[in-house]
Amino acid sequence: MNQRSSKYRKSSKKQNSGFSLLNLTLLTIFTIVSALLVFFLFAYNIAGFWHLNLIFAIALAVNFLLTLICIVTKKAKKTTTVLLVIFTLVSALGLVGVRSAVDLANRVNGTAMFSEVKMSVMVPVSSSVQDISEVSSVLAPTTLDQESIDQLISQLSTTKGLTLSLESTDSYLTAYESLMAGQGQAMVLSSSYESLLEDVHSDYASNLREIYSYTITTTKQSTTEDAKQEDGDVLNIYISGIDTYGSISTTSRSDVNIILTVNRKTKKILMTTTPRDSYVPIAGGGNNQYDKLTHAGIYGVDSSIQTLENLYGIDINYYVKVNFTSFINLIDQLGGVEVYNDQAFTAHTNKDYTFEVGNVTLDSAGALAFVRERYSLANGDADRANNQMKVIKAIIDKMTSFNSISSFTTIINHLGSSVQTDMSLETMMNLANDQIESGGNYVITSQAITGTGSTGQLTSYAMPSASLYMLSIDENSLNTAKAAIQAVEDGN
Repeated sequence: MNQRSSKYRKSSKKQNSGFSLLNLTLLTIFTIVSALLVFFLFAYNIAGFWHLNLIFAIALAVNFLLTLICIVTKKAKKTTTVLLVIFTLVSALGLVGVRSAVDLANRVNGTAMFSEVKMSVMVPVSSSVQDISEVSSVLAPTTLDQESIDQLISQLSTTKGLTLSLESTDSYLTAYESLMAGQGQAMVLSSSYESLLEDVHSDYASNLREIYSYTITTTKQSTTEDAKQEDGDVLNIYISGIDTYGSISTTSRSDVNIILTVNRKTKKILMTTTPRDSYVPIAGGGNNQYDKLTHAGIYGVDSSIQTLENLYGIDINYYVKVNFTSFINLIDQLGGVEVYNDQAFTAHTNKDYTFEVGNVTLDSAGALAFVRERYSLANGDADRANNQMKVIKAIIDKMTSFNSISSFTTIINHLGSSVQTDMSLETMMNLANDQIESGGNYVITSQAITGTGSTGQLTSYAMPSASLYMLSIDENSLNTAKAAIQAVEDGN
């Protein structure tokens, strides 16, 4: 009997020792994982709504103290094991989600630090020229895009030992038309101007053949302008929508130009749309010459920002550049969005989509057809801009709802390749926390400036020889928009 009791005590002691070792190991893992999670939660104010991050941190601290006491006193060993396993798993899952958010912010912020432009040497499809070494001169708008053209010529000299002579033209359009008329051997073409060329000659791509290309990557230098980026109660955020595929860092014209004026105290957001064809002085690379607003994008997002700041007399704190075609696929991850359509129409580019008056639910394909259409709408581009604002508002509302939290990781992965922003993750979280705390009760209103359109009456700086559609802004409309922005900033 005594021998049996002795064996039992030894077995029990060994089992207790095993539990103690297991619990100490689990406590160590839990401490590391939970400490990392708490650090990220507070560093970026993630789950800051209703102080949820603080509550979660307290829960983790209480669990740490309870399990530590149990381990030291050698009590409730099995319960301690269960608690440590559960809290470690919860913390690990939370850490994975938080790291996904941090990684996304790093990606979208990282691409904001540089821009890309592909510079090509093109010849007619019928040309006998097969290699860049056979070219002696090129047509190029040296005054319009001198810096990029100089870099291309320098690259050719360095890598190919070629010295090309430049035949100056006033635009890429003129260079193309001269080349097609047999007045040159080859031409330079910048990827940022291709969409402009396509507006006049939709078949230009099929008429040209690339024989050399060089991608210029420009790194953004920090300037005093960065001081405008601050987390105050009032923010102006510029949304630039480019309707293209490919890298979000590619310099391209901006077809969607929306300013979000956010007042966090009054819970108001004003969305101001400036039509893409608005005839305005283009800042930066546009040399403050008049052109379509959309053309500001070909000089980089900073040019668009400065142009709109000058137009409205405001400071823009952050920008969000959206590849609208790929970003719209996020709608499927959100399970579709619902918008109110105030006029029935059939999409011009996709006859499969007809939208009746009333609330309509949009999947990604339907949303793309909805935001692209202008030809079937009564007020053309003005109504298209209004529809774009509706979809953006619906996305904002749905992304900040609790129903989207379960799809957080998937949403994060879909955002990375189609969004670029200089907004920090902490600022994003502050805005998201505000929206959730208010129960989605931010009052979101919209406005769009208007004007008179004409074709061939106004001269484009980027395409002076082209007969383009332009919109002369109505001064009363502009002043009304300015006053509305000021009212939201002032908290009225």
